[in-house]
Amino acid sequence: MANHIQPVAQRLKEQRAKNDPVSEARKNRGQNPERVLEALEKLREVLLDQTPSEELECDLEVAHGLARGLIGPEKANHLIECLPEIRHSIAMDVEAAFHGDPAANTYAEVIAAYPSVLAVSTYRIAHPFYELDELVAARIMSENAHRRTGIDIHPGASIGRHFFIDHGTGVVIGETTVIGDRVKLYHGVTLGAFSNREGRSDKGRKRHPTLEDDVTIYPNATILGGETVIGKGAVIGGNAWLTRSVEPNTMVRVDPPQMKLRQERDDPGEDYDI
Repeated sequence: MANHIQPVAQRLKEQRAKNDPVSEARKNRGQNPERVLEALEKLREVLLDQTPSEELECDLEVAHGLARGLIGPEKANHLIECLPEIRHSIAMDVEAAFHGDPAANTYAEVIAAYPSVLAVSTYRIAHPFYELDELVAARIMSENAHRRTGIDIHPGASIGRHFFIDHGTGVVIGETTVIGDRVKLYHGVTLGAFSNREGRSDKGRKRHPTLEDDVTIYPNATILGGETVIGKGAVIGGNAWLTRSVEPNTMVRVDPPQMKLRQERDDPGEDYDI
């Protein structure tokens, strides 16, 4: 062994022996990410009808076996029993995407191509894992969708039926967010919490907003706080910043930009005064 390797190895071993965050993670790692994602993909295949119906029982056995290896037989049984309800929710989300986007041509296109459907269907699968206290597996699933789509939905959020995120890039939905039925979000929307320098002192509290039924939120709006409630039927305009509740059937918008005539210049490439 090279002379410079041994002292470095010794220092790293000493660090591993200490109870720092990396050492603690190694001791409690639990879930293998590759196995979690294998289970996720099999469940997605079953729930999005990507396997032949005549082979459905066999595919369910495979999915059950993968889940059993991750979370044990009792929780795996509960998860499999939830699949019809999860599929129903996903079907309504696909319907919301199709009817909510005039550019959509078929349901097949929506399922195959829309990043929001990938992100939301992954959330529908990850959420039961979260409710079963399989937090690491649930987070691995949601962060995989986040990486693939740019949409960050925490598996602990509570999301109602017929949910659609149009475009999707940059959407963030925090852990304690509550979303009602028939809600539509556009890209860049943040449903977040206030920054707290003490961080974990807020653990277990409701930190993120509530959106009641039939709410629409346009691009790049930011809504913060566990006591913030956006009332039924409200519309939140683009770039809004909200930290307090909004009454039902209310429209919120930022001041529209001012318009003035452009001044003619001898040099067309010269910047205009603003």
